[in-house]
Parts: sequence; structure tokens; C-alpha cells
Amino acid sequence: IRDQIISGLYQSGDMRRRALAIMSASPGDGKSFLAANLAVVMAQLTGRTLLIDCDMRTPRQHEIFRVDNASGLSAILSGRAVGSVLRQVKNYPGLYVLPVGIVPPNPLELLQRPAFGMLINDLVGKFDHVVIDTPSVTQGVDARVIAAVAGAAMVVARKDKTRTDALNAVV
Repeated sequence: IRDQIISGLYQSGDMRRRALAIMSASPGDGKSFLAANLAVVMAQLTGRTLLIDCDMRTPRQHEIFRVDNASGLSAILSGRAVGSVLRQVKNYPGLYVLPVGIVPPNPLELLQRPAFGMLINDLVGKFDHVVIDTPSVTQGVDARVIAAVAGAAMVVARKDKTRTDALNAVV
């Protein structure tokens, strides 16, 4: 499965790397947990991995990995970042987290700026793997915007909880 995921992160023909956005239909489907675990596995097996918390509505990755969340993605996109906002995760030398930072009042507006696409392209070139945690689709169109910029997406569903019509809408 790991090889299928990794080979899916390349565009056919030109072999450019892409980021992988983890999406779900509803909150509580486990996308943040899956994104965190997938990033850990990739970092352990195949090189430098960056996990970006793009869920600027309910960020979780800074809590999962216990990293500083004072500054992060929102500061970069709003032009207020000072210094490095990437956090290396203890006990995983190849794993870095880009937390959200301060939750902005306008997450979709920040994600639709050209700076977001340029940032992702830059980070994909600097890391072997980039995994992006997105907000659930029911929270707005943020996840779709993120997935389009990332170039690849994986949809997560929760057994006996996720509605088929909601999952079909995501796909």
C-alpha cells in the first residue's frame, strides 16, 4: 500500500512530486489521525516528510505531536511569519510539522491566495513527502481548494458513521 500511495504522488508523464491532501466528509472521521500516522510512516521509511496542518478551522496536528503552535501556516499566508515555523518532531528525525498557528477569521481567503500554491510547490521541492491535513468537507470548500493545489487526495471514511451520499459528494 505504501508503494501505491507514494507512486500516486507523482504526475504521470513528467514525474513531478505532489503533496497528498487527506480529506473526509465529516468531522470525526479520523483524517487528522490518519494524516499524522501516514506522515510518521513515510518519515520512518523513505526520507524527510512534512505534515502541514491546513485545517484552519479546527487544527489538531500541534496537539498530536506536541509542537509549538504560536506561529504557522496562517502567519505565512498572511505575511506575518517571523523566523522558521516548521517544527521537527521529537523521536522522528525525518518528520516536520507546519502547524496552523493562530486560527484566522478568514481561512478560505488565505488558502485562495497565490501564496498558498507557491508555498506548497516550494515545500514539495524541499521534502521527500508532503502530507496535508484538511478540514472536513462539511466545514466549507477549504478541503477542495487544498486538494486542487496539492495535486493528490485521499478520502477517509468512518465505518458505520460516514454517510454514503456525503462520501460520494467528496469523491
